[in-house]
Amino acid sequence: MTVHGSFPGSRPRRLRVNPVMRRMVAETRLHPADLILPAFVREGISAPVPISTMPGVVQHTLDTLRKAAVDAASAGVSGIMLFGVPEDAKKDATGTAGTDPDGILQAGIRAVRSEVGDDLVVMSDLCLDEFTDHGHCGVLDAEGRVDNDATLERYAEMAQVQADAGVHVVGPSGMMDGQVGVVRDALDTIGREDVSILAYTAKYSSAFYGPFREAVGSSLKGDRKTYQQDPANLRESLRELALDLDEGADMVMVKPALPYLDVLARIAAEVDVPLAAYQISGEYAMVEAAAEKGWIDRDAAILETLTGVKRAGANMILTYWATEAANKLSR
Repeated sequence: MTVHGSFPGSRPRRLRVNPVMRRMVAETRLHPADLILPAFVREGISAPVPISTMPGVVQHTLDTLRKAAVDAASAGVSGIMLFGVPEDAKKDATGTAGTDPDGILQAGIRAVRSEVGDDLVVMSDLCLDEFTDHGHCGVLDAEGRVDNDATLERYAEMAQVQADAGVHVVGPSGMMDGQVGVVRDALDTIGREDVSILAYTAKYSSAFYGPFREAVGSSLKGDRKTYQQDPANLRESLRELALDLDEGADMVMVKPALPYLDVLARIAAEVDVPLAAYQISGEYAMVEAAAEKGWIDRDAAILETLTGVKRAGANMILTYWATEAANKLSR
């Protein structure tokens, strides 16, 4: 240890003396452009429906979805990720409402594009779970197991109808083997080389998805452990990453975010494409519930969690706080 004059000789606290100093030397900077807003649009409703497990989040009508998109764009948010919630009567074994050109997700895409044009990157969830009567992310075989290759055929159809509706980016989220390559081929076949793919590269079978099931009106029985990743595994994520990049992914994602910051950091060290992280419903609900109890400072916790995800290596963060956080960051 070197002593200069008095002990201690090194005083890191000098760089923390006031807010301006701390801002100047900050190593990680969170910006509104880093944020993407996930949003739910529901068929057959005339007013937004609050999601009880996600205070402040709603299932939108087409009209309120348009307003949410405008608000996000005005706040400087970069993107919106859309999830469709069909009427229960339209769910079936193969999720045909998901490939109906006039289905609720495609209607939502068209509504947002017509409202904000290219002011937001319009993204869409490419998965069957919202549209199947069994709630799984794919087509089931005779034994009740998710049939990987039959599901890929449905994903190809979904990609094409979403592209026709005007989406900028599709997000295949079902964790089927080969999904990125099949979606890329399907898009290129109809001349939509301009539509990007955000690959759900490391999507873990997580206990934190609970509130999302309410948000999309899930019909799921059982679990998704045969296709979503085991929370115990990291090397498996690197294998999935290599496959997605080889198949043509333009961007990759880790989901959930906070319980998997080590995975996020490891993938960040490996990739030269944009990396997203999804701060999921359970992460949101924990903060909101603790804040409602008065146990934590809500606003500080929101920005701290987002900063942690950014510090771990995410270029973009999908968060239900996107618009609110963007407004806070702009002050």
